Amino acid sequence: MAVGSRPIVPSRLAPGGVAHGSRRTPTSVVGAYIALTKPRIIELLLITTVPTMVLAEGGWPATSLVIITLIGGTLAAGAANAVNMYVDRDIDALMERTQGRPLVTGVIAPRNALIFAATLQVISFAVLWWGANLLSAVLAFSAAAFYIGVYTIWLKRTSRQNIVIGGAAGAVPVLVGWAAVQDSLAWTPIILFVAMFLWTPPHFWALAVKYADEYRAADVPMLPAVAPLEDVIRQMIWYTVALVVSTLILIPVADLGWIYGVTAVVLGAVFIGGTFALRKFPTPAASMRLFGFSITYVTVLFGAMTLDVLVRLGW
Repeated sequence: MAVGSRPIVPSRLAPGGVAHGSRRTPTSVVGAYIALTKPRIIELLLITTVPTMVLAEGGWPATSLVIITLIGGTLAAGAANAVNMYVDRDIDALMERTQGRPLVTGVIAPRNALIFAATLQVISFAVLWWGANLLSAVLAFSAAAFYIGVYTIWLKRTSRQNIVIGGAAGAVPVLVGWAAVQDSLAWTPIILFVAMFLWTPPHFWALAVKYADEYRAADVPMLPAVAPLEDVIRQMIWYTVALVVSTLILIPVADLGWIYGVTAVVLGAVFIGGTFALRKFPTPAASMRLFGFSITYVTVLFGAMTLDVLVRLGW
């Protein structure tokens, strides 16, 4: 399907793509550009970056390197998200959850969004190359390119496996964090990458269960919109089990201790239990509770990994 083949809802936009009566004050425009980057998604990506840097360093890395890596990663992810909104502005106009996005309301013109995204990406590459190393810059750029090209443009509108394959982009920040410290990759960041890759389907499908009707209306084949709910939950269970196994494999590979180990076991048991509970009570409310826990899961797990490293070294 060609990008932009579905028209923007005409009643919402004035000629030139600007919403009737939209308030183009500096504050609203700045806020709209920030919204283009999807900051809430970026926060989740950064939660995995710093703990991976701590693990790579075997302690707390240079604070300047942490800041540089976070800035570079934020800009790269923000650029990818802005392009995602540019490409998806037609289907965003059809989904109630996304109708307030700045390219739908017309606060930002599509051309300006692309210029903004390109600028962020160039700055991101320069910041990471200058402040960290070329490998981290290339990895961050590759994640953005994969998210835009493979997920947004190709798979999202054509395959029910869109978020499974496309979710690989969201797993790359752990590679960026490790590379920023070590200027190389190893089995530890690869296992972390696999864990985040496996975490993405049950995390996102839990959200998509609630908005399945909107995905159908926009003709987006997100799995909960095109498959029986029982099949979706079954796949969520398998992905969650595989995720928990991968987090436990990390213990001997990364030489992690009891703080991380106990946390991984307890959180994993709760996550798996949550997916089974969803199968027993398959309601949108239960699905959203599981979605919320999936975010808590990543936050606490990576926090425990950081604490494990620092405590064992007497920090």
